[in-house]
Amino acid sequence: MSRMIFINLPVTDLKASMAFYAALGFENNPQFTDDTAACMVWSEAIHVMLLTHDKWRTFTQRPIPPKTSSEVMIALALDSREAVDAMNKTAAEHGGTADINPVQDLGFMYNRNLADLDGHVWEAFWMDMAAFPGTEQAS
Repeated sequence: MSRMIFINLPVTDLKASMAFYAALGFENNPQFTDDTAACMVWSEAIHVMLLTHDKWRTFTQRPIPPKTSSEVMIALALDSREAVDAMNKTAAEHGGTADINPVQDLGFMYNRNLADLDGHVWEAFWMDMAAFPGTEQAS
């Protein structure tokens, strides 16, 4: 089996969260979807499990943080600056919050942060490793 990551997120409204993630480009895997959970696929290796609060509590009794807190920031590499902007715009158009942190443009790297319907923080970023400082080729 190849290495994969499953990010488990507690959500208040499963159907609304599924629609939000679908708008961002995630695809639903119905094999792991029911009334309490949905598997939203970003790539062959990255899956987001959206879990109702009741389902979440079958995994842990730790409290679910409020929407205003940040427990983690999950970063997704995109193909271009335009794709970063488009993801941020789409998030805002579908009930999320765009630019919850200041936009960061370092020339070789560009990122914008968004929050989903439950306040989970995502960093959409683009990076040009050839322009990364210190990677200049000697002539």
